[in-house]
Amino acid sequence: MTKWVYGFGAGRNDGKADMRNLLGGKGANLAEMASIGLPVPPGFTITTEVCTYYYDNGKQYPKELTDQVNEALARIENAVGMKFGDAANPLLVSVRSGARVSMPGMMDTVLNLGLNDETVLGLAKRSGDDRFAWDSYRRFIQMYGSVVLGVDHHRFEEIIEEAKHASGAVEDTELAAADWQKVVAGYKEMVAEATGKPFPLDPQEQLWGAVGAVFGSWMNPRANTYRRLHDIPASWGTAVNVQAMVFGNMGNDCATGVCFTRDPSTGENIFYGEYLINAQGEDVVAGIRTPQPMSKARAKPGETSMEEAMPEAYAELCKVRETLERHYTDMQDIEFTVQSNKLYMLQTRNGKRTAAASLKVAVDMAEEGLIDHPEAVKRVAPGSLDQLLHPTLDPKASRKVLTKGLPASPGAACGVVVFSAEEAEARANKGEAVILVRIETSPEDIAGMHAAKGILTTRGGMTSHAAVVARGMGRPCVAGAGGVVVDYAAGTLSAGGTLVHAGETITLDGATGEVFLGAVAMIEPQLSGDFATLMGWADAVRRLKVRANAETPLDADTARKFGAEGIGLCRTEHMFFDADRIGSVRQMIMSETEGGRRDALAKLLPFQRSDFVELFRIMAGLPVTIRLLDPPLHEFLPHKDEELAEVAAGLGTDLATMKRRAADLSEANPMLGHRGCRLGVTYPEIYEMQARAIFEAAIQVAKETGSAPVPEIMIPLVGMKKELEITRAQVDKVAQEVFAETGTTLDYSVGTMIELPRAALTADKIAEVADFFSFGTNDLTQTTFGLSRDDAGKFLPYYVEKDILPKDPFVSIDVEGVGALVEIATEKGRKVKNGLKLGICGEHGGDPASIQFCEKVGLDYVSCSPYRVPVARLAAAQAALSGAGADRTA
Repeated sequence: MTKWVYGFGAGRNDGKADMRNLLGGKGANLAEMASIGLPVPPGFTITTEVCTYYYDNGKQYPKELTDQVNEALARIENAVGMKFGDAANPLLVSVRSGARVSMPGMMDTVLNLGLNDETVLGLAKRSGDDRFAWDSYRRFIQMYGSVVLGVDHHRFEEIIEEAKHASGAVEDTELAAADWQKVVAGYKEMVAEATGKPFPLDPQEQLWGAVGAVFGSWMNPRANTYRRLHDIPASWGTAVNVQAMVFGNMGNDCATGVCFTRDPSTGENIFYGEYLINAQGEDVVAGIRTPQPMSKARAKPGETSMEEAMPEAYAELCKVRETLERHYTDMQDIEFTVQSNKLYMLQTRNGKRTAAASLKVAVDMAEEGLIDHPEAVKRVAPGSLDQLLHPTLDPKASRKVLTKGLPASPGAACGVVVFSAEEAEARANKGEAVILVRIETSPEDIAGMHAAKGILTTRGGMTSHAAVVARGMGRPCVAGAGGVVVDYAAGTLSAGGTLVHAGETITLDGATGEVFLGAVAMIEPQLSGDFATLMGWADAVRRLKVRANAETPLDADTARKFGAEGIGLCRTEHMFFDADRIGSVRQMIMSETEGGRRDALAKLLPFQRSDFVELFRIMAGLPVTIRLLDPPLHEFLPHKDEELAEVAAGLGTDLATMKRRAADLSEANPMLGHRGCRLGVTYPEIYEMQARAIFEAAIQVAKETGSAPVPEIMIPLVGMKKELEITRAQVDKVAQEVFAETGTTLDYSVGTMIELPRAALTADKIAEVADFFSFGTNDLTQTTFGLSRDDAGKFLPYYVEKDILPKDPFVSIDVEGVGALVEIATEKGRKVKNGLKLGICGEHGGDPASIQFCEKVGLDYVSCSPYRVPVARLAAAQAALSGAGADRTA
């Protein structure tokens, strides 16, 4: 019989930490904590396989599940001496979702399940506190009604506000037992009205309703959005965790809290977190009450730390902190409850953290001896480095402070104010930078938070939903800005007498918690310290070289600063648009004779030579791959008659002739037209000029520095061996001419960009002529799929959403199709020419998943945009450590 339910706690631990795929992260870690002797309330986990079964079988459960759940409930009852549904001594449970990876988009927790009109009296008698019992009951109805029954959260809040107004209370904690009894009655009446059915009072019906809600939440829109953003397969499913309740709201010797074993924003080795006395867990993360700090050292005037208020429980929690870090060898995110001064552990998991904290924790733990250098390298997500590679606020810039909140997630962001996740998505899709402003965020806001540049909330602490999700996404976040008043209906926020409307610009500093009016200047990051240390460890283990796509001195400088080992793609056409040379380019294009074209190219030669001199100087002996002119010539032509008239005047002809010439050059499908090596075949003088500029620049720099540059000349869009033979002959001929003229020789290579399926399939023939291949995966993806990346954005999101494609093939390489062509070309090319240098220069060169593929295939290098170089370095190291190339080298 299949085992669908696994118990934990009270001496029964069916699971362990490495069973997270079956038990989910929460269930596996609860079993693991119990097995190492930590105080975990007993419970059980319904496996992720039940979720899969549920969706594969028309939302039905396995027939053995009911009996296994009842057996597991009986074990909890025996362990705690209470009975589920018993009026006199009721067992209450919590129900939580738990996928194998933490998903903020999943179902919220349901606490106090099992309460009804009879068991609430038993709870009151057992606890000796009527107020506690009725408060727990109203909490249960509110959570269950919202999470399971789908009743709008605000409808519950309205009833509480009415009760507070009627009793003259300001805070929820001021309401008495009789007040909560009235709230419970109001809740049940409102739920019946909203759902058409009475609130379920049978504990078994409550339990199975909550279990069904967990599985249902796996496919809700916010969970689907989160999975799509984080490449989580729907087939993984979620587990359900049912656990005996312990109460942090039974009085002032009770508390609940969320903490991290290190600071998740900075990575500093300090105990970091927040707690609330006489509260349940949702109170901390929901931002309803202001939480207090864990340690005395972090308490501000007027705050009371847990260390001061509950010294014994705090001391025990500190020991738990040390135990968990040693056991898991990673920073932990912990949830706990103190009931009558006794500590209980409700959750541990690897804590989400900022990129800066991720680096610091990995480096510190390696230096503390908890992990080794390769493990430290594996601990940092390459994509998260983007958080460190972009500007922060310039401390010298003028600014006007609007308000200040909590520095919940570091980094700086500037954008226009929006007040809903939907508007954030809509405006971001139009290319606008937006700041999402909310009173508090919830899982429904996930997509908008991802679309925003930064997040501002008026409620919540450092462990609120907004703070945790923003840190995981790498978004700057200022939380708990209590001085801000948000009016959703009016579309405004106000602070200190200043009114800001939707669409106006503000700037956030997630490192200080400050919010500024308008845009504030930013500065470039400094990549040293932990960053440099970890990158050094990564460079020590990676095999793939990392180059940059660069054609300007700024790009080349940036690439070197980020550790690029050369230029993998210099797109020479980008050099032609400067005002001082575009006129000569257009004269060359519009000339109908070779002589006219050569005259125009002679004017361009000094510009091209100076471009390459700069690049060779900056790269200082590193390889520089220069792609000769690639785009169709019409892209350089002006569109207005007055601009065409200027070109005509320069050539000594008339506007009509120019317009006819422009019409002759126009193409129905220029991407597949007269471009790339086809230009070199039909207009050899273009490639000859570029080759001369390259060789003259290389020799000039070699004489200046005593170190010869390493030019690699790349012929684009080759599909046939003969094309490369013709264009290579042009390059070699110019090289010999320049060497003879200067009396200097240097090494160079000539290769091609593989960006057509035919080139990949005939790579053995092309390799006879080429010194290297560089896979231009942007165009190879276009030509393999038969689609334009400029137009595909209109429908590709639907293909990803409907699982036709696992992800956008222009973002991450299509291994099955495009990848197969790369493998074919690699194998064929190296059969003909052993040691043929192979690289990739499409933007896939900065995508970690694509880099994993490049390691597997055995390419020599990847090339990406300058700001992606550190990402590629780290991803290449992780690919090597994962053994991605093991099947190739075996």
